[in-house]
Amino acid sequence: MFDKLPLLGFGAGGWGALLVEAAGITLALSVLGFALGAVFGGLAAAGKLSPKKVPRGLASFYGTVFRGVPDLLSIYLFYYGGSVALTSIARLFGAEGFVGLPTFATGVVTIGFISGAYQSEVYRGAYLAIDKGQFDAAKALALTRMQMLRLVIVPQLLRHAIPGLGNVWQLVLKDSALISVIGLVELMRQAQIGAGSTREPFLFYLAAAALYYAIAGVTDLFFSRAEANASRGIVHR
Repeated sequence: MFDKLPLLGFGAGGWGALLVEAAGITLALSVLGFALGAVFGGLAAAGKLSPKKVPRGLASFYGTVFRGVPDLLSIYLFYYGGSVALTSIARLFGAEGFVGLPTFATGVVTIGFISGAYQSEVYRGAYLAIDKGQFDAAKALALTRMQMLRLVIVPQLLRHAIPGLGNVWQLVLKDSALISVIGLVELMRQAQIGAGSTREPFLFYLAAAALYYAIAGVTDLFFSRAEANASRGIVHR
């Protein structure tokens, strides 16, 4: 096996640069999808906590759909459904043939919707974990709603939410590999191409696993540091 390692090098005939570039695409896809999911998740959590039936119903429907439908099926529905709609619009302007959605953008949006469904439960649980006395204290200080959110609610919410968000991030990182089915050359797809071209599948999939592990390890340190910073001054019993 060691005589095959030059295939992973950065020189002539090596696939190292392509694999690292694909890992960068995987990281960008995951980060953007996770960030978009935070927006969707925050809105859905607010809807579930709302006393009004319509926001609660819409948020519950959103969470049930994207947590219940297989992620791969969601990707296919977003890509092909959006492409069919885009093709129909393009034909109105005289275009011919199939018009596909940009694969990277589709991946970001799909991962955003999927991760948002999971993040919504994390945010909702974190909000409910805040001591009710904190709300009373904020009102006693005559804080405005925005001041209450910025100074009291959000910092405590994040302290409770960060561990759960770390788990959701790991799911997002793994789900990013599924985007290869619509043609995006991210880390998993690049490993498949290298394995097929060199007939060394074990070597390339092992390299891909190592890169995924590296990304997961570094980002896990980030979440651990964020959790430690958010818990400063808290006495654990």
